[in-house]
This record gives sequence, structure tokens and C-alpha cells, in this order.
Amino acid sequence: MKPVRSAARAMLASIFVISGARVLIQPGEGRIAAARRVTDPITPLLEKADPRLPTDPATLVRVKAAADIVAGLALATGRFTRPAAAVLAAGLVPTTLAGHPFWAAAKEDRANQQIHFLKNLGLLGGLLLAAADTEGKPGLRYRTSHAVDRSQRQVKRAVRTAKREARIAALSASAARKIPG
Repeated sequence: MKPVRSAARAMLASIFVISGARVLIQPGEGRIAAARRVTDPITPLLEKADPRLPTDPATLVRVKAAADIVAGLALATGRFTRPAAAVLAAGLVPTTLAGHPFWAAAKEDRANQQIHFLKNLGLLGGLLLAAADTEGKPGLRYRTSHAVDRSQRQVKRAVRTAKREARIAALSASAARKIPG
């Protein structure tokens, strides 16, 4: 199953790496104008959080493109696959809302926008699967809960052993007092 997972991750990541590289090199005025639908409402929040954060749409588009490239390469190479898929999924939501609002498109363009929206929805589903995939290995929650159970059993076993040894020592001491000499 490993080769299938590796190939699927590489195929899923390819669109993010390639489009991220294109956008990083040349963001384009149309993309920046579309990004304003998402960036304008959050600009006051960014300025309030930290005035040093970039707030202009062109920079935010490039930052998102760089994040897509890094996360896409991580997903494709099998490094930090779950966090990489989560980053890509989180970035895909505002991109889809800004770039493909089929509900607001003109009637002749609505079908095309709807196809792009559904494509992004399919990509989001694949990314969510990749983010949840533990490759057949137990997840962190399972491992920690079982580690706690194991340690509790070990403590109980150690207590029982200590009680048994204390009983044996007490019986030995009692027997030793009864022996003359």
C-alpha cells in the first residue's frame, strides 16, 4: 500500500506546487483582485494581532503561494504529511471562496466557476483524507492512551510485587526469631 500512498500524495501535491510556483513568480492582477474579497475583511484583524504582519493582498497571495509550495513538497516527499495536508486544506478554503464564487458569477460563467468550485471541493476531500491518514499506524491519541494504560498496569504490578516481597520478608524475620541460636 505504501507505493499507492506515495503516488497519490505526489499527485495530490503536484497542483499545489506548480500553481504555487506560478503565483509566487507572477501573482497577476486578477488573482490579487479576487484575493481582496478575503483579505479586506481580515486586514483589521491582522493589524490588530501584530502591526508587522503584511496586510496587502499581493504579499498575502505570495505568502500563501510559498506555503503551498513548501507544504506540497512535504506532502509529495512523505515528510510531515499530515500537517502538510492540513496546511494545504486550510489554504484551499479561502482560495476557493475568493476565486470561484459560482453563486455570484454571471450566468454564462456560472457553469465554469461551479466546475472549479467542485474540483477544489474534491481536492479538499483528498487533503482531509491525507491529513487523517495514519498509514495504518496508531494515531497519537491511541498511543498515549495505551501508554498510560501500560504504565498504570506496571505500577499495579510493582505494588503487588512489593507487597508480596514485604510479606515474605516479614515471614522470614518471624521464622528467624523463632529459631534458637
